[in-house]
Amino acid sequence: MTHFSPEDLLCFLYKETTPEMTAAIEAALEQDWTLREKLAVLKAAHDRLQTLVEAPRTEAVLNILRYAAKPAETAVRK
Repeated sequence: MTHFSPEDLLCFLYKETTPEMTAAIEAALEQDWTLREKLAVLKAAHDRLQTLVEAPRTEAVLNILRYAAKPAETAVRK
């Protein structure tokens, strides 16, 4: 039986494996329940990452807006 690394399973999940590797992993998944469990964990993590919503802190946005509102220096200092 071939052992597949987590990296192999990630490539399979993202459809980045060769056709031969894809076939080998699919065949192994049919017979190896631990491999199916490992893939299920990776799929669940992938799905959770797709649903995360990140936004900058309000303070950071306000600092940027304040900075942008300042008049630009017209003279170059030497």
